[in-house]
Amino acid sequence: MLLFSSSPALAVVNTCPPGMVMIPEGTFKMEADDSGFVEERVAENVTVSSFCIDKYEVTNTQFTEFVNVTNYVTIAEHPLSKEQFPELSDEERLPGSLVFQMPEPGVKQVPLLSWWHWTPGANWQHPFGSDSSIIGKENYPVVHIAYEDALAYAQWAGKSLPTEAQWEYAARGGLEGATYTWGNQYSAKKANTWQGIFPFFNTKADGHVSIAPVGSFPANGYGIYDMTGNVWEWTSNETFDPKKPTETALYVIKGGSYLCAPNYCSRYRPAARESESPDTGTTHIGFRLVKNLQH
Repeated sequence: MLLFSSSPALAVVNTCPPGMVMIPEGTFKMEADDSGFVEERVAENVTVSSFCIDKYEVTNTQFTEFVNVTNYVTIAEHPLSKEQFPELSDEERLPGSLVFQMPEPGVKQVPLLSWWHWTPGANWQHPFGSDSSIIGKENYPVVHIAYEDALAYAQWAGKSLPTEAQWEYAARGGLEGATYTWGNQYSAKKANTWQGIFPFFNTKADGHVSIAPVGSFPANGYGIYDMTGNVWEWTSNETFDPKKPTETALYVIKGGSYLCAPNYCSRYRPAARESESPDTGTTHIGFRLVKNLQH
């Protein structure tokens, strides 16, 4: 497998903070000509300057520190806007978020997306509703993070969200044109994804039925963990719904999650991309940050 073509940056000051990895500048083919998803078939050579990127997804411990210092309140902890949702009652506008729920045993067919349930009380501290907790999950990726929440954390940390190009370049780990972050052969032991028939059963061949602690699977060629599966990650790139081009911009998320399976989604590849509303957080959306290097 060939490495990306790259050249040494001129007078790059390697000031990567602890917990970050330096990614050398280089040129790579972004996205994929042979993808089954039309939005990914725009492969072109893209050049990125050197930058630092978090080795791991931002964890519950890290986000807790941010909240303790700033008293920040996430989107999921605010009630829904009466102006935006006038048809809802006060009770229906209570703070909450979308939570994945597997269908009941024996159910063999369900409507598309019916596995997502609006759950009052669900947020980053209570991922599956008010009765759940992150106690004992300090090293898990923080979830139920909306785009605005990720931006607020990035500003506090003195970093930024990666561009889609930065994210994909880092995810590929130096492998030119590989399907996955580790090569061309899928392996349940390389990332936290769904094994079995989604959403009905998960064989847990990778050892996890839900989110895994960060760093539970091998790093890619650049020494970065969980760029495949576990949780989707926000990037700073805007996109639009081609059917509704005049509406509010969506944002690109990358990497797939523990809910991605071959029969549904299959977006656990560096080229994969999804659009997401900036005010939406779920049980499978998190983020990591970058820091651009001075030249």
